[in-house]
Amino acid sequence: MSARTSKPHEIVERALELSTADGCVVIADEHSTANLRWAGNALTTNGVTRGRTLTVVATVDGKEGTASGVVSRSAVTVDELEPLVRAAEAAARGAGPAEDAQPLVTGVPVSPDFTDAPAETSSAVFADFAPALGEAFARARAGGRELYGFANHELVSTYLGTSTGLRLRYDQPTGTLELNAKSPDRTRSAWTGQSTRDFKDVDPAALDAELAVRLGWAERRVELPAGRYETLLPPTAVADLLIYQLWSASGRDAAEGRTVFSKPGGGTRVGERLTDLPLTLRSDPNEPGLETAPFLIAHSSGGDQSVFDNGLPIQGTDWIREGELKHLTTTRHSAGLTGLPVAPVIGNLILDGGSDGSLDEMVANTERGLLLTCLWYIREVDPATLLLTGLTRDGVYLVENGEVTGEVNNFRFNESPVDLLGRATEAGRTERTLPREWSDWFTRAAMPAVRVPDFNMSSVSQGV
Repeated sequence: MSARTSKPHEIVERALELSTADGCVVIADEHSTANLRWAGNALTTNGVTRGRTLTVVATVDGKEGTASGVVSRSAVTVDELEPLVRAAEAAARGAGPAEDAQPLVTGVPVSPDFTDAPAETSSAVFADFAPALGEAFARARAGGRELYGFANHELVSTYLGTSTGLRLRYDQPTGTLELNAKSPDRTRSAWTGQSTRDFKDVDPAALDAELAVRLGWAERRVELPAGRYETLLPPTAVADLLIYQLWSASGRDAAEGRTVFSKPGGGTRVGERLTDLPLTLRSDPNEPGLETAPFLIAHSSGGDQSVFDNGLPIQGTDWIREGELKHLTTTRHSAGLTGLPVAPVIGNLILDGGSDGSLDEMVANTERGLLLTCLWYIREVDPATLLLTGLTRDGVYLVENGEVTGEVNNFRFNESPVDLLGRATEAGRTERTLPREWSDWFTRAAMPAVRVPDFNMSSVSQGV
């Protein structure tokens, strides 16, 4: 019997039956993807894939504490199941006590669809999108621009079972669209992207029209030196910066004095006001359109994630509430060490509390400044301040007297997202967005555009 003909819940149950460890967690991830790619106003490739990954976590009690061993493999058949379980047990017995050891989670109600077949995507997800994209190709061709990009849709059905009785299931759809428009001579480029659950809310015509406007702005070129500029950050750029901030918000690291969220003299900055704007940065597994697993799924331990917390119910969390830092990320173990409440990382991020103003309205209210398209190649420079560096990409535009008057050169920037929140003077309307830099790992975000009066463009970049 092959991995694909074995039902996922049966694989989970069989692995648990085979376990001789003191504790066991089994995670079966059923992957299904469909994609389209295009270049020069024409489709180039499309494909559909299927796969399974099985992760076994074995825990072994000893005199000095509980050890854990984790083994993951793809396309596991029934015949390969027992060797996989034994490998996890051997890893646990060969390891020292796990620092993050906790009793495995109990008492979570069984998912009613645990024994159902996994959800699957197919090329049918593009049934409406693909013809509309073809029409956009025709308009772009007639308008003297070329479209490049890709659309990807993934469905992951996760089945999680434990020796303590948990039987949980979640289906996670993830869709991304990235679209580039270029002038025929490749001197002008504009980008837009969108996250989606099912591609029913994606309008290629509207996206192409937006790119056409931006290519038009770029017909006039203005060279500017490095310096600090009033800058409008669009939602995608705000998302990329704040996602990195969330990834850096470890409660344990802050309590140990190693991050921007460490309080001088000891402790954390929880309770401190980070911005005068009434902004709330939050995550919620039930956020409409950005839904994510309502229980923790951990394939490994590290940072603020622990395999011992698998199945832990997840509630909405305000990381920053009306400008005040409220929570840092913790496991059950690190929460015990720091005295902070348990706050697992959640698979979405929302910033709200700004005005109802659109990005266009913010442009109209700008005397002179820069309008960005997106950021990329973001890297950390200093964890103590969360100073990041990176580059602008696919269009930096000059705004004068409320209008975009041309495109300027790209820049390298040096900024801390925590510091930016403190200096921001305006935030607009929150809208769903695709974080361009982190779209391979984090796609579910909703952000406003943000005005920063003195964004640090540290040097000029020659990128397009």
